[in-house]
Amino acid sequence: VQALQLFCEMADSYVERNIISYSAAATACQKGEQGVQMLQLLREMAHSRVERDTITYNAAVSACGKGAQWVRAMQLFREMA
Repeated sequence: VQALQLFCEMADSYVERNIISYSAAATACQKGEQGVQMLQLLREMAHSRVERDTITYNAAVSACGKGAQWVRAMQLFREMA
């Protein structure tokens, strides 16, 4: 939760988010089983034109799986391929 708070504070402080910060937030979502927040993060990445990488996709699939969002996890897995 603290990692996600810091990630949100980056925008409030006008610090540019990049693939590294998004990947760290994605990993925090995965570990915290925050599937809904992970999906919001993916949408924000697309909106900000930050390219998703293997780390973010793996974290997203895992977070969705832990959150019993199996259909979405499979959709993300197919996107990654």
